[in-house]
Amino acid sequence: MDLSNLKPASGSTKNQGKRVGRGQGSGKGGTATRGHKGAKSRSGYSKKLGFEGGQMPLQRRVPKFGFKNINRVEYQGVNLDTLQQLVDDKKIKDAVDFDTMISLRLAGKNDKVKILGRGELKSKLKVSAHKFTASAKAAIEAAGGEAVTL
Repeated sequence: MDLSNLKPASGSTKNQGKRVGRGQGSGKGGTATRGHKGAKSRSGYSKKLGFEGGQMPLQRRVPKFGFKNINRVEYQGVNLDTLQQLVDDKKIKDAVDFDTMISLRLAGKNDKVKILGRGELKSKLKVSAHKFTASAKAAIEAAGGEAVTL
C-alpha cells in the first residue's frame, strides 16, 4: 500500500451530485444545465400526463365508441355449489341471509347478491338474496328450501 492506491473505506463517502446554478466559475452556472428557453428551463415545470409536445395526444386521436349505462345495477354472484360447500363445511345450517354472506365474505356490505345456478344443492336451505336466476330458484325449491327475494 502506498500513496498511489489509497482509497476511503467503502460506504464512508457519498457522491453529492453536481451543484448547478452556483455561479459561472463552477462551469454549471448560467442556465444550470437546463439549456436555453422553453418550458423545461423554467422553475415549476411539470409535464402533463400523456403530453406529446403539442401533438394531438393519443387519447384525443383515437375514436370513442360505446356507452356506460349509469343506471346499471351490478350484482355479486353466488353459486349453488358455493352454498353447498358451506353446508358441507358446517359454516351454515338451515338459512343463508345477507348478513351471513357478508360475514362469510361472499359479498361486501354495499353489494347486491344474485344467486346463480351452477352446481347442485342437496340440503334444505332458506336463502335470502336480492335476485335469483330461474335455475337457482328451481334448484333451491327442489331441495325443499325457500328462495326469499330481499
